Amino acid sequence: MASPSEHASFLPPVLTFLSAAVIGVPIFRLIGQSAVLGYLVAGVLIGPACFSLIHEPETAASVAEIGVVLLLFIVGLELHLSQLVSMRRDIFGLGTAQLLLCSLLLGGAGVLFGLPMAAATVIGIALALSATAVALQLLEERGDLGTPYGARAFAVLLFQDLSVVGILALMPLLASAGGGGNAPWLGEAALSTAKVLGAIAAVVLVGRYGLNPFFRLLAASGAREVMTAAALLVVLGTAMLMQVVGLSMAMGAFLAGILLAESNFRHQLEADIEPFRGMLLGLFFMSVGMSIDGGLVRAVWPALFGATFAAILVKVALVAGLFRLFGSPWLDALRGAAVLAPAGEFAFVLLPQAEGLGLTDATATRFAVALAALTMLIGPVAAKGLDLVLARARPDLPEPATDVIESAEARVLVIGFGRFGQILTQVLLAEGINVTVIDKDVEQIRSASRFGFRIYYGDGTRLDVLRAAGIGRVELVCVCVDDPDAALKIVDIVHEEFSAVRTYVRAYDRMHAVELMNRDVDYQLRETSESALAFGRATLEGLGLQPEAAAARAEDVRKRDVARLVLQQAGALPEGTGWLRGVAAPEIKPEPLTVPQRPSRALSAETRDIIGHDRREAAERMLEKPAPERQAEPDEEEPALETEGARRDG
Repeated sequence: MASPSEHASFLPPVLTFLSAAVIGVPIFRLIGQSAVLGYLVAGVLIGPACFSLIHEPETAASVAEIGVVLLLFIVGLELHLSQLVSMRRDIFGLGTAQLLLCSLLLGGAGVLFGLPMAAATVIGIALALSATAVALQLLEERGDLGTPYGARAFAVLLFQDLSVVGILALMPLLASAGGGGNAPWLGEAALSTAKVLGAIAAVVLVGRYGLNPFFRLLAASGAREVMTAAALLVVLGTAMLMQVVGLSMAMGAFLAGILLAESNFRHQLEADIEPFRGMLLGLFFMSVGMSIDGGLVRAVWPALFGATFAAILVKVALVAGLFRLFGSPWLDALRGAAVLAPAGEFAFVLLPQAEGLGLTDATATRFAVALAALTMLIGPVAAKGLDLVLARARPDLPEPATDVIESAEARVLVIGFGRFGQILTQVLLAEGINVTVIDKDVEQIRSASRFGFRIYYGDGTRLDVLRAAGIGRVELVCVCVDDPDAALKIVDIVHEEFSAVRTYVRAYDRMHAVELMNRDVDYQLRETSESALAFGRATLEGLGLQPEAAAARAEDVRKRDVARLVLQQAGALPEGTGWLRGVAAPEIKPEPLTVPQRPSRALSAETRDIIGHDRREAAERMLEKPAPERQAEPDEEEPALETEGARRDG
């Protein structure tokens, strides 16, 4: 049996990673730097290059790669197939030009410094690739992923991920160059391509026809943790399939996200994945910092840092020129080039494989790996420095305009799509107001297919779901859930986290309305008040009252009811006082707004048993009223009933 110490052996490295993250990242954020840089420096400090607190950085790197996978999945969720098609010029035009020109120039520099042609080619390609995780994290922190330059940068990254399978196939060809091995290589390439196409077709078919029914079935079970497990299963399963056939895991996750971008469960999936993505992506950046060879850096630091700065400058100059050629303004071109300057994650895959194939020797591989890691360390600093320079040079320059995306179009977020929410959204849509709706009832989601807007599966009481649905970008949130406690929780979250968003809330009853008023909501309405007043008005008309008189009577009752509600909320009435002070108070009981003409009369023995004990209290209240208000018409039954009630009470 394993000892407790063996069971706890995994805790020291976990605690080391967590401590490095919670110390390093806030420090770098306080000094105005990116969180990416904080993770990278933390990795350097705990890795072999400094304090050697982690002895096996390779193990951490293999786990941390899942962070990049989840990041690409969330990016895929934000895109639609139509958007991807519209980006084809940037993906295949700009992406191809960037990879070819940067590879040629960086590889040519390697040849000038004495590297063989094959080694210079592989190292040039590895350095020409860009760090997807670093670039997307920087764009996300800036809020620029939806801007024109952010979209172009993402298109370049996407092409690089697509080209990895071809690059991996090119390396055996380079290794066998001049040896007559072309025919076997062509056969292997054809087989690899067929596997890739078959896997993509299988994923598309399953995603198109199987994922929505699958998630609908799980959502109907009501087990939220099962939905989280299913989301991870889909993402990691697709990533592993793509890796088996030769594509990158990140590419597989991106494909899974694209397939689920149209799903009603999109926001809930994004909220479930986000915590895993954030932690594992931070671990990935720390693993990159740990991969830096401290001994090599100390031995050849002038050459290494010189090559790092040269590679960053070359990539920034080339990519900025290409962005400008494809229509970006100079400012956007420089910003896009800065986020693409660090070398990519695939450098840590391509370079060791090149050494295994004999394309590079051990010294060149170590130098290139350290160079790639340092570009990822220095690249975010360069991007931040460029932002500061541009801000000082052009202080009046506006921020880049963000392209309108679906979540930003919605002016109103409606939480709850039941009977109340459906009628509300009909009014908003009739006026042409764009709406986003959240509901966790599968049947309501299914019925929403008849409406002209999107409704997303999710729990509106969760902060992560509200964020994923874009609550920070709407003007107003309408809380239409029929659970009073859930409505109060949503109001508290919105007021605490999104104070600029106005809150309009459906109140369940009078008690709930007072609680909402105490929370300073912008508007509240009891769910049955207006419909009941309209019903009463129609009843008066049915009894022969003129429509104008019936409407005036209903309006008078409405005003007096609102006045009583305000008094109850302020604690000016007895039934509201104790509750306002936060003490357990009696329930607010219905009270007539108009003084009754006579006491209530029970018409059966059973009724008298039920209400008899309240008769004396009612009579005493009547006696407290001024005489004109308590005049009653003669009624022969009244004295007998009062006598009988008093006899039971006494």
